[in-house]
Amino acid sequence: MTDATIDYAAVFQGLPGMVALLTPDLVYADANEEFLRMSGRTREQVVGRFLFDVFPDNPNDPAATGMRNLETSLRRVVATGERDTMALQRYDVESTTRPGQWEERYWSPVNTPLLDPDGKVVLLVHRVEEVTELIRARGRSGGRTRVLEAELYTRARELQEVNERLRGAHAREREVALALQEAMLPTSRQSTGHQIAVRYRPAVGSLNVCGDWYDVVDLVGGNRIGVSVGDVVGHGLAAAGVMGQLRSALTATSRVADGPAQALDVLGRYAHVVDGAESATVVTTFVDFDDYTVTYSSAGHPPPVLVRPDGSVEFLDRATDPPLDARPDPMPRPQAGTTFTPGTTLALYTDGLIERRHEDIDRGLVRLADSLVRHRNRDPEALADAVLLELLPPGGATDDTALIIVRL
Repeated sequence: MTDATIDYAAVFQGLPGMVALLTPDLVYADANEEFLRMSGRTREQVVGRFLFDVFPDNPNDPAATGMRNLETSLRRVVATGERDTMALQRYDVESTTRPGQWEERYWSPVNTPLLDPDGKVVLLVHRVEEVTELIRARGRSGGRTRVLEAELYTRARELQEVNERLRGAHAREREVALALQEAMLPTSRQSTGHQIAVRYRPAVGSLNVCGDWYDVVDLVGGNRIGVSVGDVVGHGLAAAGVMGQLRSALTATSRVADGPAQALDVLGRYAHVVDGAESATVVTTFVDFDDYTVTYSSAGHPPPVLVRPDGSVEFLDRATDPPLDARPDPMPRPQAGTTFTPGTTLALYTDGLIERRHEDIDRGLVRLADSLVRHRNRDPEALADAVLLELLPPGGATDDTALIIVRL
């Protein structure tokens, strides 16, 4: 028997457990027969409806947390693309034969993402096992078993509350880190007279901020600017501190360096004495608006992209070297250059924009180039928004993302 001869729709309906398919917006796309039978709902009452319209919390129980816990789990799966196995949940269900009457029910849910080839979550497999009768049977046995069951449920509730407090603490730390990020990263206003859009998107999940950075600086002599992006290994406040040191050093070095290669050469020597700067990546470009040239050098970073007015694309990948402090004995960095015509778009970014799990990086580069070409006639602000919308997962990426768009 081959895949072509298997009726997977029939297999889904015949699964022995309760399984439903949800969209990333938590709307029922389908539910198997066992799910409908055990929940006491018809297909018309479920499919096409928002999950919590079908199964709200018990309004008679002010302490009910089932809906909140389930939504938190599902949103986490959408954001991270990772499976989530939940603790035992009490989630009461309204009786189908006695409206207004709520039945005490216990469930063991598992939520799993279904990904498309680009790594985007397109559906959620929501599998639940009802354990109400098991809880009641053990309760009827009385004595120590009933006490243990009560303790089990109490401990599960306590664990959920602890996790929520930890997430709250992480959220506060995240706010601090984001404030630090905003204080240390420049805005497009720092380089006047040019159309520049900058974007920074922190990773979803725990803190996961401040690993990526960017810089736009006016260069000495002529109508020139330096545009750079970098990525520090790690996340959090420690990475933010390293990022700030490297960005400041590159800003100062770029103003006096003969070119981007010399700027990165000096930065690499400085990174050697900065704890946490090992294997950081960075690419810097010097744009000369008088000569219509871009010179560049990369220390292990994904290549910048030039999109010309006619839609042709050039990846600036002819001067790539290992990351900062990767060599025990530093060597001069390579440098390359190219020309541009007015109206050309230059894009620099970090790997969070293009990399996806279980996918070759070339696919991400193709997606980026395609998006830049299709939206090349938009102003840089609108272009940056369009690229992020198309390339980042709906719930956010699992890595930080920095993006700079410059209209040359």
